[in-house]
Amino acid sequence: MHNITFNLQGLHRHGTAFYEYLALRKHFFVDALGWDIPHDERVEMDQYDNPLAWYSLVLRDGAVVGGARTMATTARWGGHSYMLRDALCGKLEDIPASAMPGDVCTPAVWECTRLVISDEVRGAGDRRECLDLIVDGLTRVARDNGARELMSLSPLTLQRALRGLGFDVHLMGDRYRDAEDGRMYAVMAMPVEKRVTLMAAE
Repeated sequence: MHNITFNLQGLHRHGTAFYEYLALRKHFFVDALGWDIPHDERVEMDQYDNPLAWYSLVLRDGAVVGGARTMATTARWGGHSYMLRDALCGKLEDIPASAMPGDVCTPAVWECTRLVISDEVRGAGDRRECLDLIVDGLTRVARDNGARELMSLSPLTLQRALRGLGFDVHLMGDRYRDAEDGRMYAVMAMPVEKRVTLMAAE
């Protein structure tokens, strides 16, 4: 497995990877979780897939097996900003405004969304490696653009997984149960740098 990062300006360098990622999103978020979000029979794509977004994808044997999207909390595209700020402003019905503790608008913080790992990635070790590669790409993009922190609305189980990768993750807003998939969610944030382990310090 290996990681690639790009925005819309550079997606042509990676063949069909972007389209495969959108198809993976449709399979997971629409077909498996039943989310009512924009899609057709093959892919899922929304208003945040715009020129301000960056992508961190993982490929195995040439096929996309995982990925996520990220953008600065200063992003503005048409009538939208970034997902969590739009939710705070009441523009997204499925995300309660209380999920966000307050407005965040700074180049130091980037939002991550649409994290997905393919069902074809089996076994705890492989799924951990895939997540690590996705997050490595996200943190690299954020750091290269001057950010110090990432935040995301995610299932609570992701907090433990990210801590296992060496990140100090903390919850920001209220937890809530999603009406469509029944899972517990919360906004969580973490620095773009991993903790320094004893092994790394020696």
